[in-house]
Amino acid sequence: MQLTRQQLILLVLLTIVWGINWPIMKFGVTGFPPLTFRTVCMWIGLPVLALFLVWRKVPFRIAREHWRELAVLTVFNMLFWHTLAILAIQSLSSGRAAILGYTMPVFSALIGAAWFGQRLAGRAWFGVASAALGVVLLLWHEITTLSGKPLGVAMMLVAAATWALGTQQMRRTRIAHPTLAISFWMTVITTVWMTAIAILFEREAWAAWPTPPVWGAIAYNALGVFAFAQVVWLMLARDLPPIASTLSVMFIPVLGVFSGAWWLGEVLHWQDWTAVALVMLAIATVLWPSGTPRPDVRPS
Repeated sequence: MQLTRQQLILLVLLTIVWGINWPIMKFGVTGFPPLTFRTVCMWIGLPVLALFLVWRKVPFRIAREHWRELAVLTVFNMLFWHTLAILAIQSLSSGRAAILGYTMPVFSALIGAAWFGQRLAGRAWFGVASAALGVVLLLWHEITTLSGKPLGVAMMLVAAATWALGTQQMRRTRIAHPTLAISFWMTVITTVWMTAIAILFEREAWAAWPTPPVWGAIAYNALGVFAFAQVVWLMLARDLPPIASTLSVMFIPVLGVFSGAWWLGEVLHWQDWTAVALVMLAIATVLWPSGTPRPDVRPS
């Protein structure tokens, strides 16, 4: 398969926006309630997304017969991910949380093969193996630290696995409506969910108002993540084969590690650089166009 020019541009922008968001998100939840942080981001991003649909003249309506499937897609693509990831990042470094989250392509390949009978070409499995090895190398110097934070690790891995299942479901959805409309209503449902659990578990911590830097992190997440990146991801997940969409975003955790190192002063090792090469190789296995056979031309 080949990406169109528009898909490639969106993929690059998605990688940049989501990649540098990990240290920004880590900063935002340091000293501020994480569920509340995520909730405020979503309430700000939601009307921006709605205005974008109005501007593009995309109908908001989702037929009643698709409501159940929409709810299922929301649970596996958003609810688990946004809840568990924002809680886990409190106890993990931003870059390593990103790495654990982006074990998703490995889970996606396994789920696709086991549940959906998806047959992958040899180079696709090679890409999955390269991505998995890259993740291991990025975690090389964190194994001891992570072993002391099993809850954070478990939450990120569950978030990654459910997101992988959601990606497989998104590709196979029978909802015959624009992806923008689906994204909007999935965000609405998730916003209501995040609001409810924030009120339930963090209401007593609302005394402190966000500082200006935290408001900056909130604004970045609201506009960059929820009004842009989340929608772009769902479009790619729906339009591309699952293995292509998942491996194509594998540079996001690499960018998360390196941006976190630049911002937080973490030391990089040879394993990190080797992981970069492996991740780029994994991306190439699904995005590099296959050679087309020459036509069989015979003289008349």
